[in-house]
Amino acid sequence: MEHAAACQRASRTLMASVIPTSAAMAGGFAAAAVLAEEMTGSELLAALAAAMMQVGSVVTTVPLARRMARVGRRRGLVAGWAIGAAGAGLAFLAAVADFYPLLLAGIMGIGAGNAANLAARFASADLALDHRRARAIGMLVWATTFGAALGPTAALGPASAAARSLGIPELSGPYLLGVILFAAGLAATHVWLRPDPLEMLGTMGREAARPASPVVVGRRIATVPAARLAVIAMLMGQAVMVGVMTMTPLHMENGDHRLQVIGWVISVHVLGMYAFSPIVGWLVDRFGPHLMIGAGGVILCIGAETAAHNSAEDSAGMFAGLLLIGLGWSFGLIAGSALLISAFPAAQRVEVQGGADFFMTTGGAVAGLSAGAAMEAVGYHSFSHWAGLAALLLVAAAIAAWHTARQERTTEIAHRGAR
Repeated sequence: MEHAAACQRASRTLMASVIPTSAAMAGGFAAAAVLAEEMTGSELLAALAAAMMQVGSVVTTVPLARRMARVGRRRGLVAGWAIGAAGAGLAFLAAVADFYPLLLAGIMGIGAGNAANLAARFASADLALDHRRARAIGMLVWATTFGAALGPTAALGPASAAARSLGIPELSGPYLLGVILFAAGLAATHVWLRPDPLEMLGTMGREAARPASPVVVGRRIATVPAARLAVIAMLMGQAVMVGVMTMTPLHMENGDHRLQVIGWVISVHVLGMYAFSPIVGWLVDRFGPHLMIGAGGVILCIGAETAAHNSAEDSAGMFAGLLLIGLGWSFGLIAGSALLISAFPAAQRVEVQGGADFFMTTGGAVAGLSAGAAMEAVGYHSFSHWAGLAALLLVAAAIAAWHTARQERTTEIAHRGAR
């Protein structure tokens, strides 16, 4: 009874926390490329600024995981969101001062907040029953819908308008709002995430006593087939999603769309990422992660191809394509996360989860950093087309892993029968 109550309390607290922090992250991302291009006049430097959010996630994911293993989920999440608030403050100063290098540092800080958002999904599943893990993750991801979908619209709409009325650059508004939202999220977790989920499991501090190096964590993942597929699912989904989403605002701006319309498209994309996640979680628990990972690859491909065949002046195809890309990402993230949790004992999970998120965010960072150069070289349409084809690799990996797992089960049953 006490375990069930603690599970529900942790779930409610984390859901309340990720709503404002996801809004801060999504709003900051939506403004990053446009603000950077206004500062520099370069699409390449604009893409670099947006990609720094992924870079920030990459460099903080493993340290945050180690901190959580040592002192618990609560203090680790609070630290990540505090860095996010500081990053939003730096980005605000960069917009006011029109200083591009400071913007890069600020977006990196916001990326640390994003790393904490990603870790929260594992925290939500710490106390969940085995057959409900994907649904627990799905509910946490779903909670971010309210913040992440409204974040770009609020950032590029009311927050920008408020900044303009105050006589400061309109794109400083999203980052001032971000400071407030990150602070609200970390305060909720600091006050209400008690007892700590890892303390309830009895694993807090056990991994930290003998912390594994990134090489050891990578080897653990590489030697477990289920973990390999889980990381591939999360990495490919992140890379396709970040690559196409990073370049979409610039593509639409080339078509003379207003900032508000661009914000709506990103909001619809974020709805695809988060709004259907309870259903996705149920499907994963019901039909298994292998099938749902394959489905995610198909949806990612269709979404990227839809965006690829849409002109800069037409927004309808962008709404549809970005919605599907978000949904495909949701399938990969939730199914991959649930599969990863089941692949390791509780005492090894936190650092492995940090390692998996490191690989996932690295894939997103590489995609984001290369997106600007790819767009300048081949254009948005070809870039999105190749991203869609890359998503089909995820389908092949899921089919191969499912076939291997089926053979292993058949062999195990045969051995049992022989005994």
